Amino acid sequence: MIHSIFLFLAGIALFLLGMLKLSAQMQGVFSSRIREYIRFSVKRPFYGLITGFFTTIIFQSSSATTLLTMGLVSAGLISFYHSLGIILGADIGTTLTVQLVVWKVTDASPLFLFSGIILYFAGKGRLKVIGEALLYFGTIFYGLSLVGDASTPLKDSPLFTEYLLKAQNPFMGLLIGLVFTSIVQASAIPIGVLVILGQQGLVSIDNAIPIVIGANIGTTATALIGSIAGDLNGRRTALAHLLFKCSGALVCLVFLFPFLSVLKTLSSSIAQQVALGHVLFNLIIVFLFIFFLTPCSNVVCRIIPGNKEVLPLWPEFLDAKCLVHPDNALVCVKKELSREIMLAQNMLKESLGLAYEYKENRQRNIMYMELVIDNLQIEITKYLWSISCGELSQPLTKRLFAFSSFAYDIERMGDHSVNLAELAEQKYKRKAHFTEAAKEELRDIGTLVMENLSDAASLIERKNLTLIRIVVERERRVDVKIKNAIERHLERFYKKLCVAEAGPIYVDMLVNLERISDHCRLIAELINGLDEE
Repeated sequence: MIHSIFLFLAGIALFLLGMLKLSAQMQGVFSSRIREYIRFSVKRPFYGLITGFFTTIIFQSSSATTLLTMGLVSAGLISFYHSLGIILGADIGTTLTVQLVVWKVTDASPLFLFSGIILYFAGKGRLKVIGEALLYFGTIFYGLSLVGDASTPLKDSPLFTEYLLKAQNPFMGLLIGLVFTSIVQASAIPIGVLVILGQQGLVSIDNAIPIVIGANIGTTATALIGSIAGDLNGRRTALAHLLFKCSGALVCLVFLFPFLSVLKTLSSSIAQQVALGHVLFNLIIVFLFIFFLTPCSNVVCRIIPGNKEVLPLWPEFLDAKCLVHPDNALVCVKKELSREIMLAQNMLKESLGLAYEYKENRQRNIMYMELVIDNLQIEITKYLWSISCGELSQPLTKRLFAFSSFAYDIERMGDHSVNLAELAEQKYKRKAHFTEAAKEELRDIGTLVMENLSDAASLIERKNLTLIRIVVERERRVDVKIKNAIERHLERFYKKLCVAEAGPIYVDMLVNLERISDHCRLIAELINGLDEE
């Protein structure tokens, strides 16, 4: 029995390891396609449903999809309303893993493991990535296979089989599923175990379904924990997820006997009935809410009041109708550049704040703001290409090429702000504290760079010769201050007045601030060469 217990725990551990690793890998592979993910999901709630469904199949985790959606909502890239369709779709997508267990994919897990390890070590590039994914996929189902092996001796225990086969209090089953899933943070584990037990005739559908319902409620724990560090809309998304699941659980418990009768009619296999119960539970939630997302979002907003602006990922001012008049089109570009550089200002401000007080959710928001800036740079460049296809005067040509350079400079400033945020993360994790002198120098230089960035934003709006001279002169002051700060840092380092790990981080922060100031100067110099509009 002790051997079986350890085998059971090992199977659960392998299942969880494979799921976490596969989810992390898939998120890394598909992060570059996040722009298309957002564009498609916000068109209609039904499109959000489809997006959530397929994203969960790829990630093999509805919790990962939910956390990603919460991150996008917190950063303001999608509205709270649009996140609801994605959450509903994620709940359906997670049912596929359980269905694969019913189809006995666990029997083929050694093949997935063997194929994966061969491709991982022998392959390169994409083949290596596929091999790693197969390896994790095989680990998931091999873990469940071990669970099945561990449960075999239970057939010889009359006490255990009587308990699992005899109808129990459904609320006790719901509590077991809720608590277990809240701990492992993956509903597929307890439900997959129920399927394995069902295949061996060790559990009745009457006892299994309440556990399935509880597991579905328990899966909201990940989002609720993540919402603690989230903002207003992130907390709303987590609450909506909990309300969806609790409403579905209430309906299924009230109509538990008809629900069980439908499952018994659909299949004679206990394992298949468990999987179908998981699917039907989440389909009931979808049908309850998909047509009423607006009132649902209004209710949640009343529970958690407040306002949060959505940060549009796509250009707001690039009007295709203006392309027939190049001068009007360039006015559109200038407005979009002003919006892009405003985002760069917000990113720099947030990044500098992280150097003194690190918070993971603020760093995540910086990463999402960079996504917006990157996308705007791409869209502005495409729009400028369209303008260049027409007949342009020399002054308009100079403005076109200058605007193209501005878009690149602003995008690079965003990259340097991301670097600052990552350095702040390293500082926090390594507990590399700066001296008071270093903090004061960093604060002083950061203030100057923020002023330069603010003035560069004003110059994009309107040419000002006095402001141009101020930006160029301030950039020289930044260079001098950074040089002096590095020299003073070396003195402190040799005198052992600062922590060794803090040194490289501090210098890298100064270098990134210098690069941002350089781009501000480049913008000022280019504007100086343009004719007055």
